[in-house]
Amino acid sequence: MEIITQSGKWESATQPLCMAIGMFDGLHLGHQSVIGRTVSRARNEGALALVATFDRHPAGVIAPHHAPPAIQTLNQRLRGLSNLGVDATWLIHFDKAFSEKSAGEFVRDAVRQFPGLRVVLVGEKFRFGHRRQGTVELLQNLGRELGFEVEAIPPVNLDGEPVSSTRIRRLIRAGHLDEVRALLGRPYALAGKVVEGDRLGRRLGFPTANLAVEGMAVPPNGVYAAHAEVGAWSGPAVVNIGFRPTVEREQQLIRVEAHLIGFGGEIYGQEIELLFLKFLRPERKFDDIGALRAQIGEDCRVARGLYETIWRTSGCRVGESKTVTTPRTHSS
Repeated sequence: MEIITQSGKWESATQPLCMAIGMFDGLHLGHQSVIGRTVSRARNEGALALVATFDRHPAGVIAPHHAPPAIQTLNQRLRGLSNLGVDATWLIHFDKAFSEKSAGEFVRDAVRQFPGLRVVLVGEKFRFGHRRQGTVELLQNLGRELGFEVEAIPPVNLDGEPVSSTRIRRLIRAGHLDEVRALLGRPYALAGKVVEGDRLGRRLGFPTANLAVEGMAVPPNGVYAAHAEVGAWSGPAVVNIGFRPTVEREQQLIRVEAHLIGFGGEIYGQEIELLFLKFLRPERKFDDIGALRAQIGEDCRVARGLYETIWRTSGCRVGESKTVTTPRTHSS
């Protein structure tokens, strides 16, 4: 899949194009419906499938204090789009100047950049442009003027409620990860870049990768068995989410730390993707470091067993849309 910058030239821009527009955070079943229809129409009509999306959530620029936590990193979202068969993604840098563009300006810019545009596909409730004043009806009127068709895709409902990123964020925070998996159509995975820590895990005999997850939707505090992927390596992991009460005197920011079982390399600066297989136990304060070390050892033993029985028999990688049968995860 090709990545096109906002001002970059694309040699295929004059070819017939079908373009889906949206934030697509999480790439859930509703998003997959829009993108799948885009890819299908492109294939049937001899066109290329193009997705227009943003490098950050618009609310992060317009109302930073009210921006929703992200379900996926940008890297996860781009990999997911590629897996769905998209030919190219127009990655728009969303900043204050862009936020002030009217709906009409945005559409005319898109047509100038992609003169081969034939079809635009969006969700039925799609809004766009300055102060979200653009509607599907306005987009259809602009399409008649500028020479492209507009197709609005209805929402996907599951258990009587529309599948949405807002619903998924709520479920992640509550720990209902089986339900999250159903709405995504694939196992839920949290990703973050590995940053320098205090190396306490290494001194305990269980080195951990500390993930930068600021701005991400994170499951409840506790210890989880997980599948991890970093670079070419994949394998079992134990993940701790919380405040490390045994060793921290004062409550600090929530940490996400992963011990990659059987891995011994250096991965600072790389992105790790963690798929949560099962909630193991709540985070708690131990009497001493020795008791903590013994519990981590037991967590690793259990996580390795779960990995063998759950993950290796599934044949599914983190980014794929396949069903993994897991025990019910923790709910808070």
